[in-house]
Amino acid sequence: MTTPDVSAGSLIREWRTRRRMSQLDLAMEADISQRHLSFVESGRALPSREMVLHLAEQLSIPLRERNQLLLAAGFAPSFSEKPLTDATLAPALAAIETVLKGHEPFPALAVDRHWNLVSANPAIAPFLADISEPSLLAPPVNVLRLSLHPGGVAPRIVNLAEWRAHLIERLKRQNDETGDPVLIELERDLRAYPSGMKSARPAPVEPSGIVHPLRLAHGDMVLSFISTITVFGTPLDVTLSELAIESFFPADEQTRAVLVRLAKERGSQ
Repeated sequence: MTTPDVSAGSLIREWRTRRRMSQLDLAMEADISQRHLSFVESGRALPSREMVLHLAEQLSIPLRERNQLLLAAGFAPSFSEKPLTDATLAPALAAIETVLKGHEPFPALAVDRHWNLVSANPAIAPFLADISEPSLLAPPVNVLRLSLHPGGVAPRIVNLAEWRAHLIERLKRQNDETGDPVLIELERDLRAYPSGMKSARPAPVEPSGIVHPLRLAHGDMVLSFISTITVFGTPLDVTLSELAIESFFPADEQTRAVLVRLAKERGSQ
């Protein structure tokens, strides 16, 4: 997103535009004058390190991009970016494994900022049955490609059109927030996959529904899931801030019973 000749002021303006905030909006949130913010964005005033971080906080800029903003302003990055193998991240990774294990017999997985699989619990097995394109399971496994590729899980997703729209919208929001070129390319690829739409009209929304479930064919049954996303609170490391856990819950009693049975079968093997 940044290049060596991009100024901190132009980046602040770009993020303010992304957040659909006027200069007055941001100035009021940051408790500074609109005149001073205007000078910072135009380059007529150079922001201090504290001001850069303060504005980044008001704009909810991700940690990776806060480091870029600091560099553009002439300061050293504030947030570390350690590899997942770094010993200092071990407690966080152990916490992820605890969450994944504790969620059994229901499926859960952890992904990085590019939706590459970091870890998953054994209950994810029903999602991985009958994958016809083996390359999708070669590390690093991208869970969005695996989900929507015609050689992946997509042929078994009963409500593919709705689920595809849901995943692409999530990715689009992430792209709007970060401008990550890898994610922009990923979104472009996913949009090229078959949509599952049999007509131009979207499926009607159930009047009593609370979420769009994932409905997955499993043998002669259909498993139905709802999901939640969990992230680390107040992270100070870029890598840690970009990890997320998606936990799937049964949306009906039949799905719950099947998942419990499958867990018992795995335990008896």
